[in-house]
Amino acid sequence: MVAAFAPELAVPAAAGGIAGGIFPDLDVAAEHRRTLHFPGYYTIGALPAVGFATVAPGPVTVGVATFLLAAAVHSVSDIIGGTPSAVPWESEREHAVYFHASGRWLRAKRWVRYDGAPEDFFLGAAFALPSLVLFEGTIRRLVLVGLGVSLVYSLFRRPIGRIAARWE
Repeated sequence: MVAAFAPELAVPAAAGGIAGGIFPDLDVAAEHRRTLHFPGYYTIGALPAVGFATVAPGPVTVGVATFLLAAAVHSVSDIIGGTPSAVPWESEREHAVYFHASGRWLRAKRWVRYDGAPEDFFLGAAFALPSLVLFEGTIRRLVLVGLGVSLVYSLFRRPIGRIAARWE
């Protein structure tokens, strides 16, 4: 949307969105889906940030708003999948993402069987499609690289999970 109405802010918007979409998963080395996943707090932060970016659009305000919005969508969307286990297709745990405001884990819906499942890749590709249409150059290449990484991850998700399960 930013690319259509304020093309000069498209790159900061895309950069913020890409960074915010990746950031929560940096907790994979800690307690995954608890340490940096904040479905409530990112959402609460995104609302005024988007409002502020609308009133005072600039590279920083738009970048921060899209970062928080993407981190919120990422954190909330993990609820539709399986558990944060290395082998979620074998896990009997029911939690998906930690909700800090209530101090409890939110239950996995399993609409997407697990991260890296084929339906997970196709859902991500569908969300990437508008960026491929709206952006050119570096942003489009970054989206294509992200799709490539996602495809490779999906193709090798089960072996990766079995290797990672040894470290759990």
